[in-house]
Amino acid sequence: MSEPKKKSYTDEERLQLAAKLDKELDNFINSLEKKQYTEGWPEDRWQEEMEKHPFFMTKTPEPGEELHPLLEGIQQLKYDPDENTPEDLARSYKEDGNFYFKNKNYRMAFYSYTEGIKTNCEDSEILASLYNNRSAASYFLKNYRSCLNDCKLALKLKPNYDKVITRAAHSCLELKKFDECLKYCDSLLEKKTDCKEILNLRQKCLLSLKENARDSRKKEMQEKKNQELEEKLVQAITSKGINVEGGKGGLSLASLEPHFPEIMNNRVFLDADNKLIWPVIIMYPEYQIMDFIQQFHEDHTFSDHISEVLKEPPAWDTLKTYRPDNVNLYFENATIRKIFKVDLSNSLGNVLKLKEFLLRGGTPSFLCFVKNSPTEQNFLKQY
Repeated sequence: MSEPKKKSYTDEERLQLAAKLDKELDNFINSLEKKQYTEGWPEDRWQEEMEKHPFFMTKTPEPGEELHPLLEGIQQLKYDPDENTPEDLARSYKEDGNFYFKNKNYRMAFYSYTEGIKTNCEDSEILASLYNNRSAASYFLKNYRSCLNDCKLALKLKPNYDKVITRAAHSCLELKKFDECLKYCDSLLEKKTDCKEILNLRQKCLLSLKENARDSRKKEMQEKKNQELEEKLVQAITSKGINVEGGKGGLSLASLEPHFPEIMNNRVFLDADNKLIWPVIIMYPEYQIMDFIQQFHEDHTFSDHISEVLKEPPAWDTLKTYRPDNVNLYFENATIRKIFKVDLSNSLGNVLKLKEFLLRGGTPSFLCFVKNSPTEQNFLKQY
């Protein structure tokens, strides 16, 4: 059987056939069902996902953050004590600390250096470096005492560690350990007499030392002045015959401090004429309310102040019965459980001198009632 004769195409026919095949291929591709790509990283979170991968991450995970399995495996190899010597572990923690330090994460750097110190590394060079680096982290955290302690530990291992001595000097200045600061500065200047940093630090230390001495003298002078004031005030109270709770032997400025927050900063004092100015409390038992007279001159009468305090009816006095001419004042002696009426025309100083009056808490206190009111009568019955 003879084979069919192959058709021979012209160039134009060949071009038409190629165009037809291209079109059929395009139609086939367009007719294919489009499938959603679900195996890769979501388009809107690819940067976030990349950051989690150990090969692409630009920062280390924070404590408590979920770790990528590959990173977790790498860390286990890096920090496994069975796979690493104490020296290797110390170097690894030091590298971590240096990374955190360069990124100004001084707290994490401090923790990393601490872990390196805990490895019981016997290489004094590595250990001295860890103490030095941890002292630097502490310095930037403003933990100057911890910084100085680590400097001293580093210097035990490496006595001529100039970087550490410099930082120790700076820490001593911050801690106001001026003599110690000068010793560190002098030890460095023996090697480098023209070191500007240390020369400036030493000069600053000397200036601070002078200022501290001046401040100490001022403090001593103020304490002496306060002592003289206390003695003068106590003498004035004692000389006027005022009875004080606890006896005159225990009288001091501390015992004269008011116990009420509202007049805490208004302790009794002497004016320019050596007259006592007292903080005074007026209590209204009927309404359980108090008035505070911050400065009651010992020569002023009670009527002077009551007239001012009750000049306008208080908001709580809805019946408007608390008027200067319609009230009685009393003071209580809790030691003998007795109540005493106050003559409003009398001065505070004269009342305080009464043998029945007992000063408690550095603040004279008085009870105010409406004259002949049921509240007053019921109160008096208790005594």
